[in-house]
Amino acid sequence: MSAPTPPSVGLAQSPAVLRDGRWWLVGEAGSVPLSDPAFITVLNGFAEALSAADRTVAALRARPDEPSAASVPRTGSRRR
Repeated sequence: MSAPTPPSVGLAQSPAVLRDGRWWLVGEAGSVPLSDPAFITVLNGFAEALSAADRTVAALRARPDEPSAASVPRTGSRRR
């Protein structure tokens, strides 16, 4: 079961906002509801991808400190 979504969620730094389950384009002059099913499908997919990325980053940050590959000293010879 997924967590309840807030009534209004912005999508990254775009003018697309999900309000009460419906996508809107929001600008200084006002808001316009989206009705194109293909565009809404793309927005839903993008929102899901961003959410998955946010969860992955949060999980990585929650891990105890582990040395990264860049911080581990190299041993042995280099491949040529």
